[in-house]
Formats: sequence, C-alpha cells, structure tokens
Amino acid sequence: MSKNIQSLMLYTNGYNYEILNDFIALSKKCSDSDACRAFAGSVASRILSTAIEFGFKSDAWQSYITLLIITSDNVFSRCCERRKIQDCTLTDFAMNDIKILYDLFFYDFSEMENNVALNYFSSLKNYRENTCVSCIKFPGASQRLNMLTSKLQMCKNADEFFDCICKFYEKYGFGNIGLNKSFRFDFTAGHISFEPVINSVITDLEDIIGYESQKQQLYANTKAFIDCKPANNVLLYGDSGTGKSTSIKAIADEFYEDGLRMIEVYKHQIERLPSLISFLSQKNYRFIIYLDDLSFEETETEYKYLKAVIDGGTQCRPENVLVYATSNRRHLIKETWKDRADSMSDDIHSGDTLEEKLSLASRFGLTIYYPKPGRDEYMNIVEQLAVKNNIDIDLKTLYDKARVWEMHHGGISGRTAAQFIAYLLGNQ
Repeated sequence: MSKNIQSLMLYTNGYNYEILNDFIALSKKCSDSDACRAFAGSVASRILSTAIEFGFKSDAWQSYITLLIITSDNVFSRCCERRKIQDCTLTDFAMNDIKILYDLFFYDFSEMENNVALNYFSSLKNYRENTCVSCIKFPGASQRLNMLTSKLQMCKNADEFFDCICKFYEKYGFGNIGLNKSFRFDFTAGHISFEPVINSVITDLEDIIGYESQKQQLYANTKAFIDCKPANNVLLYGDSGTGKSTSIKAIADEFYEDGLRMIEVYKHQIERLPSLISFLSQKNYRFIIYLDDLSFEETETEYKYLKAVIDGGTQCRPENVLVYATSNRRHLIKETWKDRADSMSDDIHSGDTLEEKLSLASRFGLTIYYPKPGRDEYMNIVEQLAVKNNIDIDLKTLYDKARVWEMHHGGISGRTAAQFIAYLLGNQ
C-alpha cells in the first residue's frame, strides 16, 4: 500500500498532509516495538486533533481522507470547480490517484494493529462525534466535509468514488474558499493566501430591527449578483452603530449556499486589490470585497487604487466580483472649507480638487443611507430585542433603564440598544 500512496501524482497536498506521509512511514516499518507504538500513537493523536478541529461526525480515518480530497489544490480539482473537466489525459491521471484514495478510504488496519499490538486506528474508525461545538476550529467546513464523507462511504467502487468527488468539486469547489464563507487575505512574496474568519457570528437580516428599505435594496442587489444579472457596487453610509456592517455580514450568510463568498480587505491592503481581483476572476464563485469603516484623509492616496478597481482602470472588474463598503462619510474622503469654490485657497482649480474627492463615492452605483434612529425607533429596537432574548421586565422600567443607558453610553443607536440588552442579560 505504501508504494501506491507514494505514486500519488495530483493529490500531494491538502490539510495536514504530513499525517499521510507519516502513515506511509509507519506502514513500511510497522513492528512490535516501542518505537513503532509511539509513532502509531503520534499519527493517531494528530488524526484525533483534526477530527475535533473539523467536527468529524463518524469514522475519523475516512473523514481525514475526505479532508485531504476537498482541501487539495491541484489541476484536476481546479478544472472540476470551473466545470471544465472532460474525458482527457488529466482524468486518466486523476482516476489513478482516486483509485489509491479509494483504497486508503476503506483501508483495513487489522494487520498493522496486530503488529504494534494497539487498536488506535480501530478506535478512530469507530469515532463518535464530539459534542463541544466551541471546540470546532473550522465550523464552516464541518457540514460539507461530513456530507461528502457519508456519500463516499456509500460508494461501491472507485468509479463511483470518482464521480462523487467530481460532483462535489463542481457544486462546492475545494479548499478554504469552497468550505468557508468569509475570509481575510494576505499578499506575501507575490502569493495570495486566504485565512477563514472562524469566529464569525451567524447573522440574519431580520436581526437588524428597522431599516427595511435599506435591507431590501441590499438584498435585491445581491440577489441580482448571485443570479448573474447586472448589479452595482454598494456604499452603505451613515451614523455609527446603525447596522451597516451587520447588514453586509447577514447578506454573506444569506447567500453562502448559493456560492457567495466575502473577502474583507483593510485600507492598507487596497493597493493589492488588482492582484486580488485577478485571482478571484479565476474562481467559480461570487465574491464581495468588503471594506469596513472606509474613509480617507486628504494626505492618503490609497483611494486612487480603489477608484481604478471599481471603475476606470485598464483592468476591468470581473463579473463575479462586487465591492461593498461601509463608511460614516458620504463622500469617503475628508472635505474642508477650503474645498468650497468661494473659499480663499491657493488651489487654482479648486473645483477640480473637489470633484476628485467626490469621484470615489460616485463610482458606487448604489448608495444606501443608514440614519441614526429617533427616540421612538430606539425604544422599539430595545423592546424587540428584549422580547427576542426573553427578558422579563415591564415596559416602563425597560424604557426608563434604556433612556439612562443611552445617556451614558454613546447616545441613541442600534448598537447602543444591543449593548443595553447585553447588560440586562448579564445582570439577570
């Protein structure tokens, strides 16, 4: 078996692939010795840790092989993801690899365990789900990984195994982007890498009380984008704590199953946007580039990169990428009194300077305003959040406490209301 594994051509990477390498070494020199028993324990321990990280539900060994399959970045998985696979030399090589993976998936550990006089791998094959949800490091990957594992377990031969894997790649893709919904990105030595946001809270648009028109506009634009219809880049602006960022996160959750992914980009990374967009254009997903709390001072010039990316650069924005940004500023770039046409300024063409500052915001085809709620709206938010969280308190007391809270904690806003409810829950 070790010779077969070493002949893998395409599937030579994947999450914790070194475990498989150690398994090869173990199978070669497996014997009744303390060294082999310690080595077997090390391999089994790392599989167990992976099982907990990804929330395996059954057979930890088979789930680990599934994890290798869905996280392996190779020419076959990339072609399948883009639905550009056909009967060719590539599929021949892929089939050879998948036959090996099929044998690994259903590997019989009895001989190995007899040699080392341990039953580590039998225990892993009888793995029972860990009920500690907070222990799962990659919850976004867990559901799809376990789904594919259960399907592969029903395959009767390598051909069915191959077809099942191809269909998974076509529908869900592979790697981090296929398994998770939101990411941060890094650009190091000319290479783009993605880190899943693993502690994000699942949000629903209904959790944002009020702002029905704003939510409807954002939803409709994103739905058109998902349906491959014309859609606009979006700027959400307004007072702090009104739900702008939460609305975008809720949209990412809403359309995750439809292939929407969100990439959070920080202001200092904006100059890397052309490279990021070029990379995303090759993927079979829909991407929202998310810029939170965006604004620029007069001396900052990163906005010029953003202008070119959104509209105006030589590189066209691909049809599978949109930019969603939030800001407290309507025009994103700080304006001063000297920008006025009638001001005493040493700028000969002050009108052109002002137009330059306004031109970034005008590149967002859809601009949605989130105003600060009035006092009655604030009390309504507080009341609905109290009901949702089963807080047993009479309305007069609730309103009185909410009024005192907002006076000492940043004024009226949806965020202030949520913080007040958290305070009540913590002191029940």
